[in-house]
Amino acid sequence: MSDEPLRHRIDLACPECGNVQQEPALVVSTQCRACRANYQVRDGKGVVRSKTVTRLAALKLDSDPEPELPPIAPVAPMIRRGPAKPPERSFLMRLLNPIKPPRQVACFNCGHSFTASAEAQSSQCPKCSGYISLLDYEITDGWNRQLQTCGNVTIQKSGSVTGSRLQCHQLTVLGNLATTVECTGDLIIRGHGKIIGNIVCRALRIEKGARVDFLHPVNAETASIDGHVRGQIFCTGVVTLQKRAHLQGLVRTTSLIVKPGAKHTGNIEMVPAAATADL
Repeated sequence: MSDEPLRHRIDLACPECGNVQQEPALVVSTQCRACRANYQVRDGKGVVRSKTVTRLAALKLDSDPEPELPPIAPVAPMIRRGPAKPPERSFLMRLLNPIKPPRQVACFNCGHSFTASAEAQSSQCPKCSGYISLLDYEITDGWNRQLQTCGNVTIQKSGSVTGSRLQCHQLTVLGNLATTVECTGDLIIRGHGKIIGNIVCRALRIEKGARVDFLHPVNAETASIDGHVRGQIFCTGVVTLQKRAHLQGLVRTTSLIVKPGAKHTGNIEMVPAAATADL
């Protein structure tokens, strides 16, 4: 717009300082070249803006005196507070989404036990710094690799686990299992078949209608049988034969409960609790 003829320019007086400067005739707002104030142009005259605007600071010269700073108010001492308390959850939220308690985890490398968050997917042993998986697995096809997790594993009817050792917390078997198993929790069997490999678990549960052949001894703390089982069962606690149970083989335990209708064929060895450490 600087190339416009002078007849298209007007003289504007700054409403702040009175400085007169030339601007294009169609100008709507401008900035004073003297005091840097922004103002609007109405009917060919400069007027103060109706809204507050930010002004650019004027260039400071070395000869200008230092401005006096306002006194600094004393700052109150900071009070340290504890961590913020989480908001209380409603009854409906507690019912629909209950808070899971922390889980007990045992390290696969050194055997050290510690507590981990229920929502965590992995952890690290505080003693040996070993990696520990907390993932749950659902096996729906063939699996022949080593599986080591402190989570739960489910073998569906179409799933099959063979070859390497399986270590987990709780194992539910509906398909084929042909490997060595170590469970820190329950071993639940609901299907049919032969289980090849040593079994170590906290609690053995054979569900109603299941038919299982154990080709190697089963070592557990407790056992509850409600299906057809053939094999050797060694327990440091109670063995319970439910009313539909049919057990064939050796049972070595400290206590045996036989419900009406249950059947057992084989030997039973009742041992004192002090001798269960050798089972």
